[in-house]
Amino acid sequence: MTKARILIVDDEISNIEIMNALLEDDYDVCFATSGQQALDTARIAQPDLILLDVLMPDLDGFQVCQRLKSDAILADIPVIFTTGLGDTEDEMRGLALGAIDYVTKPIQPAILRARVGNHVELKRLRDQLAAMAVTDALTGLSNRRHLEKSLEAEASRLARTGEWLSVAMLDIDFFKQFNDTYGHPAGDRCITMVAAALTRAVKRAGDLSARYGGEEFACILSGTDPHSAELVAQEILLQVQSLNIPHEMSQISPFITVSIGVASARCTAGADIGRWIAEADRQLYSAKREGRNRIALKQFSPMDAVPANAA
Repeated sequence: MTKARILIVDDEISNIEIMNALLEDDYDVCFATSGQQALDTARIAQPDLILLDVLMPDLDGFQVCQRLKSDAILADIPVIFTTGLGDTEDEMRGLALGAIDYVTKPIQPAILRARVGNHVELKRLRDQLAAMAVTDALTGLSNRRHLEKSLEAEASRLARTGEWLSVAMLDIDFFKQFNDTYGHPAGDRCITMVAAALTRAVKRAGDLSARYGGEEFACILSGTDPHSAELVAQEILLQVQSLNIPHEMSQISPFITVSIGVASARCTAGADIGRWIAEADRQLYSAKREGRNRIALKQFSPMDAVPANAA
């Protein structure tokens, strides 16, 4: 298991050396000797826990903690203040700013190890719960909620430069007949295998694949123009076909296939992110009407009026 990462922040090198000696066998330790360096290091290292000195010459520990908690990327990192013995007022102020605990100087080895260990374990459990909240239990892909939140964030980010954003929606063809013929356990295995094929096809770090519901999946293809999005969709078709999952009740193939709808647009400020999902969904049903096991793609402007027949 990967070691948890601890960031030690203290302007006294001797204090860092003491804490590092106590923790380095069990944790990946990094350090900073000023408040600004602590913020910069935290953004790069993304530690699992920060041991933060209160008294520092530039930004003190309270200011650093306040900035950490106001930064969406860093806010969930637990902070333990290190304070002088008997500084009760400092301890109360630190806890009010969002710190989870404190340890007193001079450092007591057993207490430091115990408190660090407890809070690292609590963060690990919180991270697991957070991952479960955005993950589909059957496939391990993102769930619909996570996809929609990610789509909103990505559209906003890409709008700054007017870049392309594409969304693909796909559906397993004749899946009800598959379930009726082979049973629901086989249906679940089929969904899991299609999810794995989707992961192999959509492999860029900035993209996201999700189980949208039932036998339907969706993908966010960040910075991807219509031509490139169609190439990804073709790879999805090929990966699913290569599974060779028998489907004797399919009307188009002896094996499982999928139909794919793709919607591509340049991002603009204030665009309705629902348009990407709606357009991709319409293209998905176009692919089904046109015979299934194929791709339908549309390039659109998210600022255009929604067509009157779009329901």
